[in-house]
Amino acid sequence: MANRYDPFRDVDRWLTNALRQVPSSPGMPLDLYREGESFVAKVDLPGVDPSTIDIDVEERTLTIRAERKEQGEDVQWLSHERPTGTFARQLSLGSGLALDRIEAGYADGVLTLTIPVAEEARPRKIQVSHTGTPTRIEQPAGA
Repeated sequence: MANRYDPFRDVDRWLTNALRQVPSSPGMPLDLYREGESFVAKVDLPGVDPSTIDIDVEERTLTIRAERKEQGEDVQWLSHERPTGTFARQLSLGSGLALDRIEAGYADGVLTLTIPVAEEARPRKIQVSHTGTPTRIEQPAGA
């Protein structure tokens, strides 16, 4: 039986291999939730050198940048699924947050940002002052 030449078989194989190397998820997956009087953002950054993490707040935009360096040039890849290079992520922050009190920590490949709610934006109870005795409203006759 003779093998027939299929020019698209090689193209299909090349595309399949190329698409396998494209990450299926963003370079900085994020979880964001509220816990008490703060918002917490957890950003997955495995393999990132903490000294490359840069966090800026300008007006109401928080920008996170980090870099995962490429392995040495003498490496022969068998599978290369983790993206390398510089990653950036921006969050638009609403009003009512204490931007001057944001805290950041990095442990076990996870960057944790704690963004407190500003004091003036927190719900509060307002006391009603009471002076004197309540007055009784009389209804007119026939009403």
